[in-house]
Amino acid sequence: MVSKNAAHHSLIASWQRSARLHRLQPDQNANTGRLSANEFNHSREKLGPLIHTAQNYLDRLYQAVGGDGCCILLADKDGIPVTRRGTEGDDIAFRERGLWTGTRWSENTEGTNGIGTCIVEERALTIHQGQHFHSKNVSFSCTASPIFDHQGKLVAALDVSTCRKDLTPGFSRLISMSVVDIARQIEMAYFEYHFANARVLLASPPEEYKKANSCTLGASLVAVDGDDLVIGATRAARRLFDLSDDDLKNPLPLNTLYGQEINDAKNYAQAGRRTISQALARNNGNVSATAQALGVSRATLHRKIKQLRLKTR
Repeated sequence: MVSKNAAHHSLIASWQRSARLHRLQPDQNANTGRLSANEFNHSREKLGPLIHTAQNYLDRLYQAVGGDGCCILLADKDGIPVTRRGTEGDDIAFRERGLWTGTRWSENTEGTNGIGTCIVEERALTIHQGQHFHSKNVSFSCTASPIFDHQGKLVAALDVSTCRKDLTPGFSRLISMSVVDIARQIEMAYFEYHFANARVLLASPPEEYKKANSCTLGASLVAVDGDDLVIGATRAARRLFDLSDDDLKNPLPLNTLYGQEINDAKNYAQAGRRTISQALARNNGNVSATAQALGVSRATLHRKIKQLRLKTR
């Protein structure tokens, strides 16, 4: 978790960006980030699969905290809420204050705020009342968590905002835990959506890694094909196994992630599709190098590749 001291420095940095970089004024009252209907529809369309994936999770979060003067917002990476949940009795007040779909809550528009600062910092945080940069937003308490896509890139932010003046520390902690938990569940479901035809596995990090990172990075999921080649990894799995986009451009054998030694020549006697596919992957598709590792001639390996209808690079 982020320490109070680190959170304090992060808040100061956000205020400095708001004033110096974005040249905003704390007493600025009008929200200048309202989108047109066409702009809003375009934003929703771009995030369509995530919105669909998140529906049940947003409903669950609303059931937990929505009846207590809170609204739930799912915003895109530009800070535009594209869908929300709220109680009808509170909706008028939230809409008047701009906590509504189609209103831009990026940091460069609204200054320090839950959604915008969460996107810039790429971490879960709470901006409580007077911590907001614009004075018109000081009645809010906003807790937001980033959502990362199947490539480990930030794609959205989940936010719970409330105007309650009697917000207790206990209820604030409940909101924070709920937002982070639901954001991670949406991330996992979105990853599985993108790899619907693959096998999705949960990697088990070392205990010391869990203590240092699991609360902030989410689940370490990897997607593997029928040959046990890794074709996708969540942000947490990329950090755990030190994987880059370049590493995942070509499938990796699953067992190499855990540093297991492979004796390709020993396995060739029972060589099936998986063994040869993984050997090719380890040798970047080089048939000659793969044949040498397997202890067979290049011609023999070519016949096996043709028989199994494998692709080479």
